[in-house]
Parts: sequence; C-alpha cells; structure tokens
Amino acid sequence: MTTFGRLVVIAGPMFSGKSEELMRRVRRATIAGINVLVVSHSLDTRADIATITSHVGMNIPAVPLSDAPSLAEAAQTSDYGLIAIDEAQFFGPDLIPVVDDLLGRGIDVIVEGLCVTFDGQPFEPLPSLMAVAEEVLRLTAVCTICGRDAVFHQRTDHSDLAATTIDARHIGGLDTYVARCREHFTSARQ
Repeated sequence: MTTFGRLVVIAGPMFSGKSEELMRRVRRATIAGINVLVVSHSLDTRADIATITSHVGMNIPAVPLSDAPSLAEAAQTSDYGLIAIDEAQFFGPDLIPVVDDLLGRGIDVIVEGLCVTFDGQPFEPLPSLMAVAEEVLRLTAVCTICGRDAVFHQRTDHSDLAATTIDARHIGGLDTYVARCREHFTSARQ
C-alpha cells in the first residue's frame, strides 16, 4: 500500500510572510527528524543564491534550481520526506506534474509563492496547485497606503511592463514593488 504525500501551498502577495512561514515549517520538520530538501529558483538572486531569505532577513540554506525537471532530478538524490519549494511561480506550469509525482511517491511537498502577478492576474502554477492542495495558507501583506489587508503587489518601476518572459528583471523587493489592498491597487493593464 502506497502512502501519498500531502501538499501544502503557502500563497499571497509580496511582503506577506510567505518565505518566513515556509522556513518555520521546514525548521519544525527538521526538528522532527524529517529529511528535507529546500529548493529555491536560480532566478532569485536578491540574496545568497544558496539560501532562502525573507524580506526581514531570516534565511535557511536552499538548493538553487533553474526548472522543474532539475527539481525532479534533485528529488531523486536522497530519501526525502519533505520537499519545500520557494518562489514556485518561477518554475511555471511544468512544476505541477513534478509535484504530483512527488506526492505519488509519498513525499510531502510545501509550495510557496505568488498567486497573482504584479498586474493582478493569476500566476501559475500556484492557482492550480491551490485547487488540489490538502492545505492552503493564503497570506496578506499590509497596504502601504491605508494599512488594510493587501492581496496584491504592484510594480513601482514601469519601465518594462511589456515583457512577457519572467527573468531577473522581475525580481525585486521594496525598491521595485509595494503591497496594495484592492482599493489602492492599480493594474498595469488599466
């Protein structure tokens, strides 16, 4: 009898504490003696590429990978009980079958990332993974205008809004993005 893994998705806009929650869960699993693989995307070069670092400076070691097939290959290198994936949106829709395979092999998976783009559109693969997860934690940030719950993040640098391919230019922090509630969010498409 095969025991399937459990999928947890931690989603929300930038500055909502997603990475901190991922780190908290990884630390708990490590204390419990679970063999954990923590994965980041190689596009995320805001801090040391071999760590996941939150906006408040917390960090944990991670293996930087460039795509979903690389993740599938890395998962074969040890008998992992948990695989935690940071910034999952950068892996794109190809992440979905990899996660499904890991779950089928009995590995628990935590997927963390943005579920909306800077222009307020669904950001795959998070919405699809949220639909089939055993647990979804949907976090909010704080609107930098009014202080209410922010479900969006908005680019402050509009120099390359037409780009359709996600690359290092789209990765940033307080210098490039702000958290916004629905009332104060202005879509780039408007």
